Amino acid sequence: MPHPDEPRRHEPGGCRLYLITPPRIDLATFPDNLARALDAGDVACLQLRLKDAPEDEVRRAIDALRPVAQSRDVAFLLNDNAELAARTGCDGAHLGQEDGDHERARRLLKAGTLGITCHASRHLAMEAGDMGADYVAFGAFFPTTTKEAKHKAEPEILEWWSSLFEIPCVAIGGITAENCAPLVRAGADFLAVVGAVWNHPEGPAAGVRAMNAAIAAA
Repeated sequence: MPHPDEPRRHEPGGCRLYLITPPRIDLATFPDNLARALDAGDVACLQLRLKDAPEDEVRRAIDALRPVAQSRDVAFLLNDNAELAARTGCDGAHLGQEDGDHERARRLLKAGTLGITCHASRHLAMEAGDMGADYVAFGAFFPTTTKEAKHKAEPEILEWWSSLFEIPCVAIGGITAENCAPLVRAGADFLAVVGAVWNHPEGPAAGVRAMNAAIAAA
């Protein structure tokens, strides 16, 4: 992830795309699809998110996808497992509220990026910031089919966070090129998407271009 001061917050172009992998990927074809998507426009980072997959499968995916991202200066983050992220050369990890010991994860990752899901909770976000998180993630802002969304967030939480804290915030949950403008204007530093890119009718590269254009327009 970029340093909190890069890009400068709330200047034009200050919000960037945060790409999450689909729930299931075919390593025979996905690395090429990923390369085309990343080459299509600005992507700040890629999160590998394979829920409930065995560790050897996750390791194979890391080995296949990490070089694709890192060779393009796209930060490569692993979902759920800071220990594995640290062992396999990932740039960091993204943890949910139930994903292990956050303070231990901070130590394991050293200078790597640690992101923490905070749902729609100001309290959890402040705790994450105090503990040393490099970004906090709020959501879900819209209905999503990628995961069961137990928490509904409103753009006001982005406005509150960005007006008070320097730590970047990520908006997540059902975000598309059509609905993202209020989140950009509210102060989101990153928009995390899955379906808006991978399920785009014209393909993932078109999905990245559409998200970049929507962010710029907002």
